[in-house]
Amino acid sequence: MPRYSIKLTSLVSASAGQLSCDLGGEAAILNLKTGTCYGLNPVGARIWSLLTAPTRVAALRDAIVQEYDVEPACCEADLFDLLQKLASEDLIQVDEQ
Repeated sequence: MPRYSIKLTSLVSASAGQLSCDLGGEAAILNLKTGTCYGLNPVGARIWSLLTAPTRVAALRDAIVQEYDVEPACCEADLFDLLQKLASEDLIQVDEQ
């Protein structure tokens, strides 16, 4: 069962309990609590870079749709999936608006 009910109006940001770095367009994220390392592809890395400041999910979707050749509905579904996974690993904070 999802820990968060992420919506387009939710405010999301990278959590304080992680370290991340750019790896040539991809991203590596280390969860400091668990010691687990995660990798993100270039699109995921772009989303991650947008999470350095609290951002509404709708704004994330809009930015990705503008930057990449993707349909808004497909982008939204993939974005919710990624954010849910990041939230379940405590890599992001979600303010459920």
